[in-house]
Amino acid sequence: MTFRIVAEAKPNTFAFETSALVKPSGFREYDARWWLGHPGSTQQPELNLVGVQALGMGLGTLIRRLGAGPYIVTGHDFRSYSLSIKLALISGLMAAGARVKDIGLALSPMAYFAQFALDTPSVAMVTASHNENGWTGVKMGAQRPLTFGPEEMSALKAIVLSGDFDLVGGGSYEFVADFRAAYIDDLVAGGRIARRLKVVAACGNGTAGAFAPEVLERIGCEVIPLDVELDHSFPRYNPNPEDMKMLHAIRDKVLETGADVGLGFDGDGDRCGVVDNEGNEIFADKVGVMLARDFSGQHPGSTFVVDVKSTGLFNTDAVLRANGAKTDYWKTGHSYIKRRVAELGAIAGFEKSGHFFFNPPIGRGYDDGLVTAIAVCRMLDRNRQSSMADLYRALPLTYGTPTMSPHCDDDKKYGVVDRVVADFQAMKAGGEIFAGQKIVDLITVNGVRVVAEDGTWGLVRASSNKPELVVVVESPVSAERRLQMFEAVDGVLRRSPEVGPYNQTF
Repeated sequence: MTFRIVAEAKPNTFAFETSALVKPSGFREYDARWWLGHPGSTQQPELNLVGVQALGMGLGTLIRRLGAGPYIVTGHDFRSYSLSIKLALISGLMAAGARVKDIGLALSPMAYFAQFALDTPSVAMVTASHNENGWTGVKMGAQRPLTFGPEEMSALKAIVLSGDFDLVGGGSYEFVADFRAAYIDDLVAGGRIARRLKVVAACGNGTAGAFAPEVLERIGCEVIPLDVELDHSFPRYNPNPEDMKMLHAIRDKVLETGADVGLGFDGDGDRCGVVDNEGNEIFADKVGVMLARDFSGQHPGSTFVVDVKSTGLFNTDAVLRANGAKTDYWKTGHSYIKRRVAELGAIAGFEKSGHFFFNPPIGRGYDDGLVTAIAVCRMLDRNRQSSMADLYRALPLTYGTPTMSPHCDDDKKYGVVDRVVADFQAMKAGGEIFAGQKIVDLITVNGVRVVAEDGTWGLVRASSNKPELVVVVESPVSAERRLQMFEAVDGVLRRSPEVGPYNQTF
């Protein structure tokens, strides 16, 4: 069977309906994302159903070549088109000999759990996570609990775009009924908490609305639902716990109801954001420090992995030092952090985006926003004399920003970052003053994190799943130093005309 792969849409043509439309840029560092479009959109689609079928044939081919065998779990989120995408993907997988176990409507971590519960090595979860309505994508893996990284994604891209499929036949399909119940039962198996917490569960009308309220109720919380009705148009805001609109909505509900904590989940349920009982919107890296304190108190000498966007407190916090905790700063991205956690045997990994990874005895190594929410509730249960705000105040004060994302086209963003890295390297080598001080360190494991003499730092990297750059700034000194660093970093970025406006600032 021969597929004609095209990279650009040609609407209203016979070729568009019969050719596999697969834009190459949709194959990203550790998952796949394409603009599918929706009624009223003027942006050209980057994928069609024939292209999804080709993707399935490519994935089925790859997992066999990787030696993972033919078995694979599939699931889909609640977007109006996700079921169609999944069925096209399944048809391609089966053509390549895959034996598919379909768990239906799911969260990404529910699909990862299914790899263990159904003894199935590979996974293909149809979701675009928190991306706007009109996006689709697939999160994939062939070695539980890991998901694909750049090497596997490059191999998949080559197979699909060249049509190098192994169409061996022999595929099969099985629908696994009631798997949602098995997943929820596993989440709550640790028992109920003793402290009756009042919790705002905010889901942004994403798929987590079908899961989070029940899970929190079953561990003993009084749940205040917020935007839990499933609505793929995301009428209020995108379900993204890094988005200040979502955090503000949670804050308002917490203050209105007197809740002990607000928990916000992204579109596919693998991330969790936190607002304390006083309405403070706590960035996820600070939540990570709080959980690291809690875990390292129970398990002294623990190792933690954090991404380069995260606060410097992981290295400087006195409580973590007293507990013998060790921290490894690593590349941003759920696939990278997940692999690093496994490699180092870390008890947990934390991303500023809200992806948290817990190894045994807490989790199975993958990112699950509901496991994070349960961990926060159990931390509060162990600290019954303290509120969430008390635990937050106990952290050393730093002045950080949300994750800010100026637009930059996918085919240009990596070149821009290369130039920014080179600029900073030249400044450091020349002893230049930057943001009022000398540069004392450059961390280039993922983009560049430029560190000043007083510990104030700024990060620039390319987004792995959208046509954007990523900018984060933190100062342990003052809000003024934070602003000074941001303006200096932005000044370097503005040397590249390809860099557009920010999605949000601070």
